[in-house]
Amino acid sequence: MAAEHYLAIDLGAESGRLILGSLEGERLSLEEIHRFPNGPVRIHGHLHWDVLRMWSEILHGLRLAGRKTGGLASLGVDTWGVDFGLLDDAGNLLGNPYHYRDNRTDGMLETAFERLSRQEIYRQTGIQFMQINSLYQLLAMRLENSPELDCASTLLTMPDLFNFWLTGRKASEFTIATTTQCYNPVAADWAWDVLDALDIPQRLFQPLVQPGIVLANLRSDVAREGELASLPVVAVGSHDTASAVAAVPAESGRIVFISSGTWSLVGSETTRPVISEQSLSFNFTNEGGIGGSFRFLKNISGLWLVQECRRAWAAAGQEYSYADLTRLAAEAPSFRSLVDPNSAVFLSPGEMPGRIRGYCKERGQPVPETVGEFVRCALESLALAYRKAIAQLEQALGYTLEAVHIVGGGSQNRLLNQFTADATGKLVIAGPVEATAIGNLLTQAMALGRLSSLAEARQLVRRSFPLEVFEPGQREVWEEAYRRWLKLQ
Repeated sequence: MAAEHYLAIDLGAESGRLILGSLEGERLSLEEIHRFPNGPVRIHGHLHWDVLRMWSEILHGLRLAGRKTGGLASLGVDTWGVDFGLLDDAGNLLGNPYHYRDNRTDGMLETAFERLSRQEIYRQTGIQFMQINSLYQLLAMRLENSPELDCASTLLTMPDLFNFWLTGRKASEFTIATTTQCYNPVAADWAWDVLDALDIPQRLFQPLVQPGIVLANLRSDVAREGELASLPVVAVGSHDTASAVAAVPAESGRIVFISSGTWSLVGSETTRPVISEQSLSFNFTNEGGIGGSFRFLKNISGLWLVQECRRAWAAAGQEYSYADLTRLAAEAPSFRSLVDPNSAVFLSPGEMPGRIRGYCKERGQPVPETVGEFVRCALESLALAYRKAIAQLEQALGYTLEAVHIVGGGSQNRLLNQFTADATGKLVIAGPVEATAIGNLLTQAMALGRLSSLAEARQLVRRSFPLEVFEPGQREVWEEAYRRWLKLQ
């Protein structure tokens, strides 16, 4: 049988990629067709996404994919969570979508709790409280009397927006909808009572669709511009973590997954949302997965600290590859300085080395001096944050989790993988690197009937991509570091 080609449009907070997946026999192979940088643009003091440039890059990638293959079976889009575009009655975009790190949501959590208690919002949404969530972005727009919000008739999250531009269909895919904190996972519908309490217009929210369905065929004008024939556009796990978790090559359900990139999402799959006083106290989230599952997890600011330090050093004329940074970190002394990666002081972009210095100085720790010391501080601290999240995860679920599967770009960092094994005392299995694109492609194949189930898809991953195993060690020194790190919170 000839290979069948699928295209994953995978947009991350740092870069966008179009990945060609070729399914032939019992193997899936990948080829990167197009990659482009992504990131916020500051306009009048606010951070936005350059969404039209992203769209032009997608069209360019479609042309490259069509020329490469001569034809595609389908395509699907996944992106980061929480951000959205607002459309008018005619379907026109009303402004550049805001970036989730924009400071207009400062103080919005406290403002929301004045209208509806923290406990009630969590009871109805089951989502981790983060000021970046769509709910607080919308509340900020309401409080500033945003004309965009008043004029809008439709809210589409970022992958839903691109799907609309690709097909003409307005719909809200389940996995991305759950990231907004505007969705009620128990009622399986939008959290209408929460929206009403915060005066968020209910007219904005579109019908929900599950991942693994065909939304519609590619619009004819888009097909012409992309030099493609008409083809199905599939609603994949449109939240990138949902797609990444679909590609976790696990054989058991009792595992930890870490989708590792700019953010690290640490969790486990469940068949229903876990909403309790305990999960609220741990600030865990219940996000939708593929096949009716939920991802019970904690969002941790992942390699963001390293990425921002690297950006700051590059601006100062010091260029380092990620391999360089990892090598320098391996050579630096251990546990000299530790930070909480999720501290609000690290949320916004810019001046990251200075922020790390300030955090350490305020807590009476040695201040990192060398590049290696900064990066080692970030990586060791991240591994310790994983340790805490996994302990809370096991406590909330009521059972022990067997191993840690790290997927995504961060799985290439062998030093962090070893730190994670050492900090948690669990076996770590790293890979595949392109998990998000793989999960996107697998869901397309399931939608078209080429794969029968998620279990079969994960078997395909195990056959197709190399994995690396890390054994835990150095338990005593990591236990001592963990006790010290907890005191810094």
